Amino acid sequence: MRWPRGATTRFDMRGAELSHRGGDCSFETFLRTYELADDALEDIARTVHEADIGDERFDAPEAAGLDVLTRGLSLTLGDDELLRTGNRLFDGRYEYRRRANRLGRIPA
Repeated sequence: MRWPRGATTRFDMRGAELSHRGGDCSFETFLRTYELADDALEDIARTVHEADIGDERFDAPEAAGLDVLTRGLSLTLGDDELLRTGNRLFDGRYEYRRRANRLGRIPA
């Protein structure tokens, strides 16, 4: 998924347009606000929710790994490189979930 160049939405900061709402993490709020109905994004949202909030609302065992990776990267990379690397990680996660959902199984 590619966003238009220069398109930004502030989140999780003072005065931000989007943040946690009603027990949802910012990622879930973002999906609902922009009406992004996509099974792969919903799968990712469950993982992000557990990595961010950790309330065991979803069965997302990969959340712990996502949390460690994103926190570790934030400690070792500058902002621009962190965004590029994070984008690649999430693009890969999205494609994996999209294919798994389409095939009805884990992709080879």
